[in-house]
Amino acid sequence: MTRMRTVAARAEQLLGAAVVSTTPVAGGDVCTATRLRLSDGRSALIKTRPNPPDGFFEAEARGLGWLAEPGAAEVAEVLGVQPDCIVLGWVEPARPSPEAAAELGRMLARLHASGADGFGAPEDGFIGSLPLPNRSAPSWAEFFAVRRVLPYLRLAADRGRIEPGDADAVEAVVRKIVELAGPEEPPARLHGDLWSGNIVWSAERSAVLVDPAAYGGHRETDLAMLSLFGLPQLPRVLASYAEETPLADGWEERQPLHQLFPLLVHAAMFGGRYGALAGEAARKLA
Repeated sequence: MTRMRTVAARAEQLLGAAVVSTTPVAGGDVCTATRLRLSDGRSALIKTRPNPPDGFFEAEARGLGWLAEPGAAEVAEVLGVQPDCIVLGWVEPARPSPEAAAELGRMLARLHASGADGFGAPEDGFIGSLPLPNRSAPSWAEFFAVRRVLPYLRLAADRGRIEPGDADAVEAVVRKIVELAGPEEPPARLHGDLWSGNIVWSAERSAVLVDPAAYGGHRETDLAMLSLFGLPQLPRVLASYAEETPLADGWEERQPLHQLFPLLVHAAMFGGRYGALAGEAARKLA
């Protein structure tokens, strides 16, 4: 109860409204989430984390703002942010309908097409609990190799969470990444951590994007992460996406390339089979 009172007091300070009740929200490995009912009739979500890294919640707020900027997608509203927490507008969850899935596909296509100034972002961010390097590179292939694959391969190897043979297979992919990258495309505006847990299906707003690791990248990376971790009605989402903005030939065969990034992040964070899965993905590209 002491923690809940502390959370309520922090929210009241940020929102200027009394907290009537608090309810823990399940899910998430990085932060603690709590639903707030406010005296002015609103509901909100506050996320907290003990001793977060510098800029952790500010990076989330910045990413949500950047995704919302073009008006192409439904994105969680930032109500307040401080170094120790972020408060978001509450999204009432609902079951995903075929219509909502189709709208999500169109929404992602429009979001990606709204573009970015380059590959990367002006500031570094976070992916889960890990730092996310975002310094730009002149091409997507170079950016993906040096900012997305190699940093997490090194971290997973340093933590003993990927076998040498699997690491060698990933390094072999990096050496021929220009050949594997497919047709050149302009930088897309990416969510960056697009798995099912970061999509909240809503009866009122179709689907709402939360918890981004946003940057300018290749649009196939977002879609490959959806395919890797699964999503209700995924075939409908992808079909609707392709109707809105056709995908380049061979995109399905390139999915293992784009999936190296999330697999290596998970290997570095959690260990388990993720290192072996990264090796399997790399060998599919041999």
